[in-house]
Amino acid sequence: MSDGSRLLVDVPFVVFDLETSGSAPSTGAAVTEIGAVKVLGGAVIGEFQTFVNPGHYLSDFITSLTGITDSMLVDAPTIVEVLPTFLDFLGSEFETVLVAHNSPFDMSFMKSAAATHLYQWPDYKVIDTARVARYVLDRDEVPNCKLSTLAPFFGSATSPTHRALDDARATVDVLHGIFERLGSHNVTTLEELMQFKRKRPRRPLD
Repeated sequence: MSDGSRLLVDVPFVVFDLETSGSAPSTGAAVTEIGAVKVLGGAVIGEFQTFVNPGHYLSDFITSLTGITDSMLVDAPTIVEVLPTFLDFLGSEFETVLVAHNSPFDMSFMKSAAATHLYQWPDYKVIDTARVARYVLDRDEVPNCKLSTLAPFFGSATSPTHRALDDARATVDVLHGIFERLGSHNVTTLEELMQFKRKRPRRPLD
C-alpha cells in the first residue's frame, strides 16, 4: 500500500500547538511553549510539553492571554535545545502526519526556528483542522471554526486555554470529530484527506 493510500486509522498523527511571544517570526516573536499529542487509531500514544525561553521578555498582553510569565521561562530550554527532542518525538516524515489548528501559524514558527538554527525541517504532511472543519460543518451547526467553538461542539474533554498542551488535547478531539464526519464524504485514507474539499461550495464559515 502506498503512503497516500494508508487508512487514516493506520496513520500516526502528531497534533501540536505553540504558544508564542507575538504574531509572527518576522516581527521577532518566538516560541514560548510547545504541546503535542501523538495519536494512532483514535488512541493517545504519547504526549510532549515544554516551555521554551524565547530570549526576550513577554508583553503584558501575551502574559494576560496565556498566563505564561517571564519567571516561568527564565530557566526553560531555548528552541535550539528543544528542537532535537521535539523532532525525535514527531518521528519520521514518512510515517507521521502533523496536525494543528490554523497550521500556517504554528508551522511558520517551527520552520523559522529550524532555519535559524540550521536544522533541516522534515517534509511532513500537515493537516489544518480549521480548514477541514470548514468543509465538513455548516454555519447552522457552528458560527465559526475557532478552536474554542469546535472543542465543545465535538464534546472535547479539554477546554482550550491558550496553553499549548491543553489546546493540542482539544484539537485531538476536534480531529477525531472531523474524522467521523469525513466518513460520510467517503474519506478514509490519508491521500483522500490531503485532497479533500467540499464538492459543492456552501456559504463559508469564518
